[in-house]
Amino acid sequence: MLAELDTMEREALDELGAVADAAALEAYRVRWLGTNGRLRGAMDALKTVPKESKPAVGKRLNEVKAAIEAAFNARRDTAAAAPKGPPVDVTEPGLPVGEGARHVLAKTIDEIVDVLGRMGFAVADGPELEDEWHNFNALNIPDSHPARGPADNFFLGGEVAGKLLLRTQTSTVQIRAMETMKPPLKVCAIGRVYRPDAHDATHYSMFHQVEGLYVDRRVSMVDLKSTLVQFAKAFFGPEAEIRLRPSFFPFTEPSAELDMKMRVMRNGVPEWRWIELGGCGMVDPNVFKSVGIDPEEWTGFAFGLGIERVAMRKYGIGDIRLLFENDARFLRQFA
Repeated sequence: MLAELDTMEREALDELGAVADAAALEAYRVRWLGTNGRLRGAMDALKTVPKESKPAVGKRLNEVKAAIEAAFNARRDTAAAAPKGPPVDVTEPGLPVGEGARHVLAKTIDEIVDVLGRMGFAVADGPELEDEWHNFNALNIPDSHPARGPADNFFLGGEVAGKLLLRTQTSTVQIRAMETMKPPLKVCAIGRVYRPDAHDATHYSMFHQVEGLYVDRRVSMVDLKSTLVQFAKAFFGPEAEIRLRPSFFPFTEPSAELDMKMRVMRNGVPEWRWIELGGCGMVDPNVFKSVGIDPEEWTGFAFGLGIERVAMRKYGIGDIRLLFENDARFLRQFA
């Protein structure tokens, strides 16, 4: 019996060395270590060994079993750690990795800041989560104004006095700038704003605005129009075409809408149309009073432009929704 066990151990280890794949390894486990395997048969045969030989045979059987199990486990662990798939030829040229690039909106913001910076505007900043005073009251928007309704705003904090909301315009930054800076001042603010608009080719519920504010003595509507024309031609090129349409905003008087000719898609066909880029006007005296600036001494203008619409005009994009779908094929055009 001892000689048979020696032979069994050699056969088991030799056979394990010839195992080539996972299927053969499983077949080996069943043949040698399974319920009906050869080791189990040797343990059953121990019953027929004479009593005086059982201690030596039993000891040797345990040694053989331990040796086969250890060798099997080591081979299984090695197979599990081996890389899957075909071997890699490290001498082959690697696949090219595409370089990252700034999003077209981030690129547009950088370009706007550059143009306005060369025109003398310093960058100001403010929070996206605003209170009603900065978003409405200080901007001369009365409590009864429809723009303060829940259908036109993302309110937070419930129906309580002084509730917070996601700002609907970057005009809130001009209020904060005038609260902390003495005139004359010339600032621009760029950031996200939020309105519960239905999504279509030219509207989105979250978008970006650039706000410009200039306060000094004897600032006029001529200064405002000259600034917007100079911005349009510096940003879009000398062929840029804009127009101002009379309008009304509570925080400017007089007020105007700024339009620019843009290419848009209509029924799958591109066409040129006048598209509103934003609003502008002379700062209302009540806005000056709310921040402690004397409207008899100081005048100023303000303008707010939608950055998405500026980017669409600049890069010939026909649908604002493309800017937020994160389709790499679309974004790669502007890298």
